[in-house]
Amino acid sequence: MPSFDFDVSAYESAPSRSFEPLPPGDYEAIITSSEMRPTKAGTGEYIALTLEIIGGDHAGRRLWENLNVVNPNKQAEDIARGQLNAIGRACGVAKLTDTESLHEVPMIVSLDIDRRDPTRNKVMGYSSSKGAKPVTRRDAAPKRAWERG
Repeated sequence: MPSFDFDVSAYESAPSRSFEPLPPGDYEAIITSSEMRPTKAGTGEYIALTLEIIGGDHAGRRLWENLNVVNPNKQAEDIARGQLNAIGRACGVAKLTDTESLHEVPMIVSLDIDRRDPTRNKVMGYSSSKGAKPVTRRDAAPKRAWERG
């Protein structure tokens, strides 16, 4: 068994993590990852996005959004392509060739509580963050207890 000298009282505890939905409102966020995945039915594809809140009291919280960009239901496809258009505009990207060009670019994400599942948030829209510039992952996440000086 390893032995070492460690005084627990000398360090801050890590903040407790909440999985409650965020309050409705506008949040500065970035896309941290994106991936094209097949739908469960196998009849289409969606872009799975991971977003991270980068400012305020909720910095570090993550959101997930799926965009049904290839779907037999034309309305679902149109909605997803409209959302992708809004994301591109919010990130200042005029033409998308891959979703990685949207990564790490600050934007404003408008959230509400999902009417069908009140334990989740629903993204209501995307808009530009004034003066947005790509951020590094180190800037995006809050410092953990052991990183604070």
